[in-house]
Formats: sequence, C-alpha cells, structure tokens
Amino acid sequence: MYDFLTITALNAHYGDFQALYDLNLSIAPSEVVAIIGANGAGKSTLMRSISGLMRNDATAIRWKGRDIGHLRADQVAGLGIALVPEGRQLFPSLSVEENLRIGGQTGRRGPWSLARVYQLFPILHERRRQPSTSLSGGQQQMVAIGRALMANPELIMFDEISLGLAPVVIRQIYDALPGIVGEGMAAMIVEQDITKALSVSTRAYCLQEGRVSLEGGSNDISREDISRAYFGV
Repeated sequence: MYDFLTITALNAHYGDFQALYDLNLSIAPSEVVAIIGANGAGKSTLMRSISGLMRNDATAIRWKGRDIGHLRADQVAGLGIALVPEGRQLFPSLSVEENLRIGGQTGRRGPWSLARVYQLFPILHERRRQPSTSLSGGQQQMVAIGRALMANPELIMFDEISLGLAPVVIRQIYDALPGIVGEGMAAMIVEQDITKALSVSTRAYCLQEGRVSLEGGSNDISREDISRAYFGV
C-alpha cells in the first residue's frame, strides 16, 4: 500500500546535534497524514528532510520507487513534492503574483494554475500586485499555499499550517483543504492543534524527541494514547 513515499531509518543532524533517530514513516497516494508532537520533537526537521532542504542518506527517503534522500530541494520539487514552510518564507521584494509564479517554475503540468489559485483564494487576486509583506499573516499563508500548488505537486506538505493565525483565518485555511486534496493529491500536515489535525487526516504519527512514538488511524487514536506519546508517560 505505502509505495508512494517511504521513509526508512531516517537520521538527521544539525552539526553534532541529532534531530531524528531511525525514523520510519510512509504515505500512500491521496492520503492525508498528520504529524503531531511537542515543540522540538523533530516535525519540521522531517519536512525539511523530505523536501531536500536537508541532505540525508539517499536510501532513507524513497519516492515512487526512487531514492531521493540526497537530492536538492529544486530536484525534489521537480519530482512532485511541495512544501509550505513554517513562517511562509515569501520573497518580500516581490508582489503576491510574482511569489505565486515562482511555484510554477518546476514546469510540472497539472490542474493548478494562477487562475485556479485565485479561485481558491479570491483575496489574493484582489491584492495580486501588492508586495507580499503588505498582507496579513493569514493572507501570506494563502500565498505560501498557492505557491506550492503552482508546482502541481502529488504530495503537498504543510509545516505548522495554522501557527500564529487568528481562529477565523484558520477556519478559512482548513475550509480550503478539501479543494486542495480533493483530486488525488496526498498531504502531510504538521499541526499544533491536535484535534484539527486528526479531523482532516486519515492517519497520524506522533513524534517525540526525534522518534515515532505513536502511529495509527486518526479516528482510532485516543487522547490517552496521545498523552503517552507526547510525554512518554
């Protein structure tokens, strides 16, 4: 079943500090997987490793039968994996539309275009010529999501999708998710709001100190299971 993205014995380091330890994880086509865990558990490091922002052993990350752990971020994006990074990381000197167009530079064909992103987030069309830094935090998150969609990925990864956003904006973002993943795209969601993460995913992994401490169906995991996985008690 899980021959889409497979992670096997992934280790990741920042200098002498080890952030991930022999981590195993998988995601199937069209599946939505939640990654939960306390701050410092290794969630963002996992995302950075998959997306090519951190180099790893080639065989630790396998995408559709190909070893990709050693590839650069642009090479990974070209294969169909897109990241919506924590903190948005937009280009401040560029307009909203210019930021969106950068996502399309992979040249991948698919259903997502500038017009479709504007249909998903109409406010971005209204403000397409404004500098990205002039937008609210929620609108900047919409730009970051739209930029990733412009790459027409088969797997989209959201790192801290609702961090720092107002509740009304979070609802808008999550209301848009079915339209994003409704055509067969797989998604991996890192989210601090456990209830929200489990409500939109089919499976979940909990990380604790760089290791998988819990894995299961999102509807089957209890609060007690999560508490033990978070804190090891």
